[in-house]
Amino acid sequence: MSDRDDKNAAWQVPPSRYLATRPAEFELPSKPLAQYITMRDGCHLAADIYAPRGSNQSKTFPALLIFTPYYRRFETNGDVPESAPAAARYRDFFVVRGYAVVVVDVRGTGASFGTRDALRSPTERDDYGEVAQWTIEQPWSNGVIGSTGISYVGAATCFLASTGHPAVKAIAPLFGVSDIYSEQLYPGGLLSKVWTGAYDRLMLAMDHDQRDLLRQFSYYADPGLQGPHRVDEDIDGQLLAAAIDEHRSNFRLNDAAPEFTFRDEGMLHDASLTLAACSPYHYLDQIPPNVPIYSVSGWFDGAGYSNGAITRFLTRDNSNDRLLLGAWDHGAHTNVSPWREEEAPQFNLLAELLRFFDTHLLGRETGLAHEAPIHYFDVHAEAWQSATSWPLAQDSTRFYLTAGNALAQAPLGQNIDSYQVDFATTTGTQTRYERLGAAGIVDYYPDWTDHSASMLTYETAVLARAVSIAGHPVATLRMSIDQGDASIFVYLSEVDADGRVHYITEGMLRAIHRKTATAPDDYVTAWPFRTYHRVDAAPVEKGAVIDYVVPLLPIAWTLAEGSKLRLSIAGADSGHFIPMPYGRPPIFTIHGGIESSSVDIPVRLGNDNHAP
Repeated sequence: MSDRDDKNAAWQVPPSRYLATRPAEFELPSKPLAQYITMRDGCHLAADIYAPRGSNQSKTFPALLIFTPYYRRFETNGDVPESAPAAARYRDFFVVRGYAVVVVDVRGTGASFGTRDALRSPTERDDYGEVAQWTIEQPWSNGVIGSTGISYVGAATCFLASTGHPAVKAIAPLFGVSDIYSEQLYPGGLLSKVWTGAYDRLMLAMDHDQRDLLRQFSYYADPGLQGPHRVDEDIDGQLLAAAIDEHRSNFRLNDAAPEFTFRDEGMLHDASLTLAACSPYHYLDQIPPNVPIYSVSGWFDGAGYSNGAITRFLTRDNSNDRLLLGAWDHGAHTNVSPWREEEAPQFNLLAELLRFFDTHLLGRETGLAHEAPIHYFDVHAEAWQSATSWPLAQDSTRFYLTAGNALAQAPLGQNIDSYQVDFATTTGTQTRYERLGAAGIVDYYPDWTDHSASMLTYETAVLARAVSIAGHPVATLRMSIDQGDASIFVYLSEVDADGRVHYITEGMLRAIHRKTATAPDDYVTAWPFRTYHRVDAAPVEKGAVIDYVVPLLPIAWTLAEGSKLRLSIAGADSGHFIPMPYGRPPIFTIHGGIESSSVDIPVRLGNDNHAP
């Protein structure tokens, strides 16, 4: 099936229909104006400016600012179809509809000077406010600014708005992290290898202009891409060479990650440089309440970017904020649903953003205020749904882990299952994580039937009717561990009537971080929260029976009549996370039955927006 927006009644005016009312009115410039913008400390940031051309209807325009570490534009050999992959979609879509687009290489990247001292450094945040001021001083600016972008670029929109610059009127962070620790680098307290491996190599290749290394990544495999593009004044490339030479002093995430083992601890040379100080949630209360945020993510978006979008929406509790969650991977490159008709999403995300920015930057009457603030895609039902609040109206159905590897709504006696962890256990190489390292994944979890077979599994009986999950499932594993630490992974799958196993979602936890806490005011959750502070961490008492509460990543998924729900448990995900404890695969002894291990499944009430 397709994720088109017009299949049912989730929107009163679907984005695609709104787009039909906004044809192109302007022309793109033949090339951008490329220049340096000087920061407070003398650092020069490279910027490309695309202003609308070819109409007398307006001489000034609102600007969309895009801050990227992935090159605002490439030099090419002339055979490359697109020299600005980081900006092209916004340039081609928004400029012709009356927006100026400004794309900036962030400090220490591309053709910009300076060095990066962290992942999304507070220094960068200060730069964004200065770029905003420079923008409204340009002759083509009408003094109004918005911002959008994917991943790092999406997080940058929150940094920009948090500077409090009065020209910033609306932002749309797409697939952007909110808390680097729990959603990106250390989900569940476990170090993610994609960031210390593939992503670290990607940034090394880009920052140092190592083109042979960069071509190993599918996004940048075209040999016609010839490094970062110079600004117009840099005729002989000397300025670019000098900038890249400064980049050689950039920090590397692979080097720095061990210093962030606990969420509240910063780098040894600067205790204030914590992951919180580099995370958008840390500055969320500094975004003026009258600046609306449209948070967008996907159910298969890395290790928790969907949580980032949801907590941003919950924490702000702002009537003008919006939330969109699709059946997408990181960046919506792929519709991950096993029941898709096309690999590429058919939902026009830019059309939805246009309506949002038209409302808040251009002041148009778009009818957006009459739409529900939340839209999400229900996988397997293959339909968009709308909602007015999160969590959704739902029942929490508890399934107990019982004898015979069964999931049952009524606990049956007592049972104990033993599972020897194998550190070679893996979820494969086509998972929700590879896209974070710029790998071009098309088919997700195609070998899940085999991989999940190596885990300890429990299944329901055949479902007598379809069941719609929507929200955060939460597993509670009552078990003992024969080591002082462990990596705990929990997965949900749908086993269809033909025996095929479809990955649904997952959660993970490092056992030393088992203590839960009340979520703080700046990071509101609808799932169990942990501080990940050193003071709250504790080794496991070997053999002690303890409840390990593992929240799974959110999902909207309808299991078909005749299918079964499967819960799987593992103690490693080789290739994605550092296994714990080092070199000592533990044994899990899981207690099932009455008042023992269980999983709470959020079952959506109502089915109003399903396609017929």
